[in-house]
Amino acid sequence: MPRAFLVVMDSVGCGGAPDADAFYNGETPDTGANTLAHIAQARPLAMPNLDRLGLGAAIRLASGEDAPGLEAEPQGLWGAATEVSRGKDTPSGHWELAGVPVPWEWHYFPDTVPSFPPDLVAEVCRLAGADSILGNCHASGTTIVAELGAEHMRSGRPICYTSADSVFQIAAHEQSFGLERLLDLCRGIAPMVHEMKVGRVIARPFIGSEAEGFTRTAHRRDFAIAPPEPTLCDWVQAAGGRVHAVGKIGDIFSMQGIDDVCKGTDAQLMDHLEGLMGTAEDGSLTFANFVEFDSLYGHRRNVEGYAGALEWFDAQLPRIFARARAGDLILFTADHGNDPTWVGTDHTRERVPVVGHGVGLRAVGLIGFTGVAEIVARHLGVSPPEGKAL
Repeated sequence: MPRAFLVVMDSVGCGGAPDADAFYNGETPDTGANTLAHIAQARPLAMPNLDRLGLGAAIRLASGEDAPGLEAEPQGLWGAATEVSRGKDTPSGHWELAGVPVPWEWHYFPDTVPSFPPDLVAEVCRLAGADSILGNCHASGTTIVAELGAEHMRSGRPICYTSADSVFQIAAHEQSFGLERLLDLCRGIAPMVHEMKVGRVIARPFIGSEAEGFTRTAHRRDFAIAPPEPTLCDWVQAAGGRVHAVGKIGDIFSMQGIDDVCKGTDAQLMDHLEGLMGTAEDGSLTFANFVEFDSLYGHRRNVEGYAGALEWFDAQLPRIFARARAGDLILFTADHGNDPTWVGTDHTRERVPVVGHGVGLRAVGLIGFTGVAEIVARHLGVSPPEGKAL
């Protein structure tokens, strides 16, 4: 039986979203944003493995733009996908890639001080055993921790902030506040936040001191609202297959349809994916999310850092391909854009590349995000629930 490996390259968009004019960074619409093409135009990209599959061709198909360094003739499955969900965020993108567009409008906290309603603040205080919170605003995670980390350690008050995404984030010191206490706080407040149709509560633990500076750790945890209906993961399980999650997939899907999860650094996740190439069962789906391109580089408008991370990722792929079995499909895509050359710091509304290894040359053209789920489902011979059309 075949196996499928679906790898989401976080925020690696390729421009051309037809409704980009309805999405904004500040007062500027996302029309013309193009994560991959603009990085390559600023600094040519060396990504020969994904380019051979059709990455450069996917960019040209999606947006009509050239990406210097990505100019090979496609040899794999290739195309580009367009989202219909009314968001440019992580859950919307991943759920729709797994066959389920978001049927509601997400709630976003206003860019005011304070940002959060009093009843939400009161519940956070009750759960945390604190008399108040710090932050209560839109902020960069690294900046607000640098500004408020020392006060947090002195007072024990959690640092609460949001962004242009539909998120409620809580930062706390792993030692002075406690990692498990932070996770319990986020887990406890999540149902109230989800009821507001806010997509995720994110735990942002950090370490360090006022004298040495503060550093966020790899123990981040996302408490996401559950998908509104069965996704590709559930379809695979219903057909008797197993679903292995790599990275934050388990969090994004609230463990719905997931059998096991591996988390860690990007290098550790790549090692685990390589291991799964040898151990994943026939009929299984391995669903992975790789490199925090957006939080590390896109939101910070770091073009060189983003380019280097893309090239690191591509350089790991030969060892993944070498362990593939006959009949395996390894499909690469993305969940949204985050053009580091664009204005502002938000995600950008873009089409995403779809390139695949293991099925030979196959042009799929311009498809919907749900078309990615359809490609994987057909490869595995599974179907959505009766009455569900892709």
